[in-house]
Amino acid sequence: MNIRQALKKDLPEILEMNEASLPHVSSVKLSEMEYYLEKANPFLVIEEKGELAGFIIVLQKGLDYPSLNYTFFCTNYDDFDYVDRIVISEDFRGRKFGTALYEYLSNNSNQKLITCEVNLQPPNPNSLAFHKSLGFKKVAEQETENGKKRVALMAMEI
Repeated sequence: MNIRQALKKDLPEILEMNEASLPHVSSVKLSEMEYYLEKANPFLVIEEKGELAGFIIVLQKGLDYPSLNYTFFCTNYDDFDYVDRIVISEDFRGRKFGTALYEYLSNNSNQKLITCEVNLQPPNPNSLAFHKSLGFKKVAEQETENGKKRVALMAMEI
């Protein structure tokens, strides 16, 4: 297993992985992935034997980013890494790759918290259980996408 910064050449495969994970993450276009590549700190991929197995996109406070969930954390916290999305390809799930990405982030961060959201509606019980197992605690809930989604806003102390 190898964790490294995402590269522009990775974006088409990352986008495909993202879209295969709907509705647990939101749909994005290639231009949005390019934005993440420029603004995320970090934007990591995890590889197994040269094959992309997953990715994590982490945003810092202060970006012009139109997300209700990101805005919640920016309004309520100062020192945090915001995990905009973490996706592990179906072929690699259950092999602790998500845990490895979070461990890498936590070991290389200078923030006090890691924050994220997990869908409650439509439900994503596997992600909720995964995040709770890492030590994330729910700090709030909110509706997004005009009531189509309800999320648990979660934070974990580093």
